[in-house]
Amino acid sequence: MLHTKEIKNVSIIGMGALGVMYGSHLAHHMGFDHVTYIMDEKRYEKCKGSTVTCNGEKLSFTCVPASQAVPADLVIVAVKSTGLTEALDTMKNCIGPDTVILSVMNGISSEEIIGERYGAEHMIYAVAQGMDAMKFGAELTYSKMGVLCIGARLESQQEGLDRVCCLFDRTELPYVREKNILHRLWSKFMLNVGVNQTCMVYSCTYGDVWRPDKERDTMIGAMREVIAVANAEGIDLSESDLEEYDRIIRTLRADGTPSMGQDRIARRHSEVEMFAGTVIRRGQKAGIPTPVNQWLYDQVQEIEKSY
Repeated sequence: MLHTKEIKNVSIIGMGALGVMYGSHLAHHMGFDHVTYIMDEKRYEKCKGSTVTCNGEKLSFTCVPASQAVPADLVIVAVKSTGLTEALDTMKNCIGPDTVILSVMNGISSEEIIGERYGAEHMIYAVAQGMDAMKFGAELTYSKMGVLCIGARLESQQEGLDRVCCLFDRTELPYVREKNILHRLWSKFMLNVGVNQTCMVYSCTYGDVWRPDKERDTMIGAMREVIAVANAEGIDLSESDLEEYDRIIRTLRADGTPSMGQDRIARRHSEVEMFAGTVIRRGQKAGIPTPVNQWLYDQVQEIEKSY
C-alpha cells in the first residue's frame, strides 16, 4: 500500500445531508483548502459566499463552478438519483488519470452508470449506513455519523480502494472494508425501499416504524419484496439481513426521518423511481409480484402531484 498515491484533495458533488456531513468531517481533518464542492453555474451563483451549518457550527466551504474545476485525487458523488445525469457533466473536469470516484448515492446502479462514463477502474463501491443526518435548507444536524462500507468488484479497483482506506484511516472517518460489497449494496437498498418510502407515505419517523402497526408492516413487506427480487438475480439476501437492518433503524434518533420523509416536509420530488420503481420493474422481469412497492409507488405519485 505504500506505493499508492496519497489522496490529498477531495472534490464533492452535492451539498445535501451526506455531502455536507462527509465534507465537514474531511475538511476538519485535511484542512478546508483540501475539500472543494463542484457545482454548475446556477448553483455556484446561489452558493458562493454562503455558509452551511453543521450541528450548530457555521462552515464556509470552497465552492467552484464546474468550468473551473481541476482533477481531484478523490471525487465523492453525493447527489440524489434524480440529479445523477447532471452530476456526470458537472464532475467532468474533476476526473484525471489517477482520480478515484466514490458514490454515496442510494440505490444499486450509480457506480455502474458513473463507471460507464468515466471508466470502471476509477470507481469504488460504497454504502453509507447507520447515520441519522437531516438537512433542511442550509442546516444539517446528525447525532450518528454511521459508517461507510466500501469495496471493489474488479481487480482494477483495488488500488483505488487501498488509497481511500488510507485516507479514511488518516482522517478517522468510520468505514468497513467489505469483501462482498454487492451484497451490502442490496442490503442497504432493501432498507431504503422499506424505511424511506414508508416514512414518506405515512409522514412518520424512525420511532414510528419500530412499533408494531401499519407503518412497520408496510416497511417489512416492502423489504421482503426486495429479498425476493434479489434472490431471483442471484444475490443471497435473506431474512437475517432484514433483521440486521431493522436493528440499525432502532439505533437512530426516534424523532428523525430519512431522506424521503424530509422530501415530503420540504415538498421535494423523491427517489421513488429508484426505490419502488426499480423493485417493480425487476420484479416484473423475474415474474415476482411486488404489491407493497406498487402501493407505495402509487401513494408517492399522489403526494408529489399535490406539490
